[in-house]
Amino acid sequence: MMTADTVVDLGRQAMELMLYVAAPPLLTSLAVGLVISILQAATQINEQTLSFIPKFIATFLALVLAGSWMISMITDFIRRLYGSIPQLIG
Repeated sequence: MMTADTVVDLGRQAMELMLYVAAPPLLTSLAVGLVISILQAATQINEQTLSFIPKFIATFLALVLAGSWMISMITDFIRRLYGSIPQLIG
């Protein structure tokens, strides 16, 4: 039966999944941005667009490397969600 606790639990699971799936590209972009910022501070080059291309490439590589894991996490969650529909409504 669908109760408020069930809805909250499903929402919590969805938020956790979102964090796990978003972590690889976001953390990669954060790390590359930090390294670029340190290099810019050390060389005193203050060009804002300098960090865009390396961050873009690193994020793309993170998506390529972690993409299959991300897709499998999402599809597993959706399969479990669809599989639990009869218990949720009945």
